[in-house]
Amino acid sequence: MKKTYFISDLHLRETQPELTALFLDFMQNLAPTAEAVYILGDLFDFWIGDDEQSPLIIQVKNSIKQITAQGIACYFTHGNRDFLIGKRFAKETGMTLLPDYHIINLYGVPTLLCHGDTLCIDDVKYQQFRQKVHQKWRQWLFLHLPLKVRLKIAEKIRAKSRKDKAQKPDDIMDVNRPFTLAQMQRFNAPCLIHGHTHREAIHHEEGKKRIVLGDWRTDYASILMATEKGEMVFLK
Repeated sequence: MKKTYFISDLHLRETQPELTALFLDFMQNLAPTAEAVYILGDLFDFWIGDDEQSPLIIQVKNSIKQITAQGIACYFTHGNRDFLIGKRFAKETGMTLLPDYHIINLYGVPTLLCHGDTLCIDDVKYQQFRQKVHQKWRQWLFLHLPLKVRLKIAEKIRAKSRKDKAQKPDDIMDVNRPFTLAQMQRFNAPCLIHGHTHREAIHHEEGKKRIVLGDWRTDYASILMATEKGEMVFLK
């Protein structure tokens, strides 16, 4: 039976090897059984450039390369934590980078894919920050800083993000429902799959299906499986 897997928000980092173990297990045992694997952002907790190397990064690269070498397609949508993953990483792994919004034919169903942060328009401060860090000239300047400097900047941004998130109301960190439905209508997609909010669920709204991928924790991997029979279920 043909099937496709969707994952997001793993936030892999050196300090939580349990998450890495879950990802490697998925890539070694489940991914090879699929037609394609879609990673919808925040694979890493932070990404400071394709020139960074670490045991974690090497492990992740090798695991992706192993499945693409077998002819299994692997696609990646940038998240809010790893939007600087670039062409070098994609080339080294055989992974295909996708735009912020991408429509696919998922076993006959037009399905819109995105990370999900662009749908949270009620979080005005975040959207302003996102607009700044996605400016190409800012990214160019950051990527040309010494690696040690980028690491320090990344840690400061992570700390500020944790502080800001703790102070924000829960409702503004979720998607704006009318805007999200409008995006689905814009792409003429009856189905949407996204991550970012960490609120795993399958919603049925105004005749459309919206599937939210969950975040990965040390004891749980949020994996959505879609099959050619029309099934869309989270693996437990």
